[in-house]
Amino acid sequence: FHGRSLATLAAGNQAKHLEGLGPKVDGFDQVPFGDIEAVKAAITDETAAVIIEPIQGESGIKPQPKEFLRDLRRLCDDEALLLIFDEVQCGMGRTAHLFAYEYFGVMPDIMALAKGLGGGFPIGAILATEKVSASFEPGSHGSTFGGNPLATRVALSVCDEMLKIGFLDAVAQKGNDLKEKLMNISQAYPHIIKKVRGLGLMIGLVCKVENMKLYHRLFEEGLLLIPAGDNVLRLLPPLNITEGEYHQALEIIENVCKDWRE
Repeated sequence: FHGRSLATLAAGNQAKHLEGLGPKVDGFDQVPFGDIEAVKAAITDETAAVIIEPIQGESGIKPQPKEFLRDLRRLCDDEALLLIFDEVQCGMGRTAHLFAYEYFGVMPDIMALAKGLGGGFPIGAILATEKVSASFEPGSHGSTFGGNPLATRVALSVCDEMLKIGFLDAVAQKGNDLKEKLMNISQAYPHIIKKVRGLGLMIGLVCKVENMKLYHRLFEEGLLLIPAGDNVLRLLPPLNITEGEYHQALEIIENVCKDWRE
């Protein structure tokens, strides 16, 4: 970035989630979730880019407002800043789009990928527009595992599967069905689950009870979810999950809610 510092204007209540993970990396500023005015106020002559998750994962499955991301794209263009999307968790079919930015209609200059890209096999990747990638030279970006032949072969196979006709449509169908049935459970047991949010097969249960208490009850019944910020439990099932499998999960969640005792 030609000597300019990289400032992450990451939307969200990240400070409390960084407890125990310090020290924070220098050169990154954070702003409140979805606040374009706060982003504008944080930009200085030293700012080089804005990096953000289109859907926050660790903070509790929080999709960014579409208009906020569109305003962010315009702001970056006006200020000659790069817009970087972290799609490590929300990319690669997780939202029923190959990349989450497609849902929002906002294209970043750089995008970070991992996790789903390898279908369980360790890999990370950076995608960039043609204009941005032209500034990369051999040695300017590298990593220990970058270009691993086996990992890239696995990633290509994952992409082949995801790009098959009907694959992402099936993710959308399963995600909509799962979310609808979870909302029904939430409405039946609002004292347990306050809200359901997310896209595709990236779903968050906003808990009314302490999320870790619900996590342990579900785990005891054979269902493993993932806790997140904002008192949320995350559902991130395999994209090829069957209807029977997620119905089994729904049955466990409903039974635990039905038999809930503090």
